[in-house]
Amino acid sequence: MNKCDQCIVRQLSSLKALNKEEVVKLANSKTTHKIKKGEAIFEEGEVTNGVFCVKDGIGKLSKLSANGKDQIVKLVKSGELLGQRSMISNEPANLSAKAIADMEVCFIPKSEIIHFFNNNNQFSMNLMQSVCEDLKDSENDKIALVQKTVKQRLAETLLHLHDAFGENADKTLKVQLTREELAGMIGTATESCIRLLSDFNKLELIELTGKKIVLKNVKALKKLAEQL
Repeated sequence: MNKCDQCIVRQLSSLKALNKEEVVKLANSKTTHKIKKGEAIFEEGEVTNGVFCVKDGIGKLSKLSANGKDQIVKLVKSGELLGQRSMISNEPANLSAKAIADMEVCFIPKSEIIHFFNNNNQFSMNLMQSVCEDLKDSENDKIALVQKTVKQRLAETLLHLHDAFGENADKTLKVQLTREELAGMIGTATESCIRLLSDFNKLELIELTGKKIVLKNVKALKKLAEQL
């Protein structure tokens, strides 16, 4: 059994629809890359000519705003594919992908993905569903910006970081974002984000240890996030 067949990306993504022969073809065509924290997997505007499988580590998809700030659109972890939409639409990457912790990614050339797309109906269906899910998440984020307060969005984001990426042995969130990055995710100014984190700390919803964050009262954070 080759490593691609055992890989978490194949188990959790559209690649799970590939048969044994296609998995062997995939294994022979892919290249593996080690990405250090802070390094780019690809940049906005770049033609990727394929997709990237996140085998290990955590990365961010971000968009450069008009004022030059790097705004996080989504965080990614092992088991996810990057660059699907750009490849299908035959356009340059609309977002940048960078490592926020050391990563290991595999690159699969576009020619191989298109071959699977044209010859494996279940794979093409899975791939399209994945792209649709990303669009749905994007729409939900836009709705949240309109319907929820900044305080609710911060509580929701902290819970997402905890549930999706876990915590370290000392209970701090495994994903460490700068205050500017966190502010960008919830759609507010950095100063407002810092002030809200301080308020959450005083209310004992969280505990701030330098740049690290511990969720102290998950139940109260959930109640705040879901408040009407």
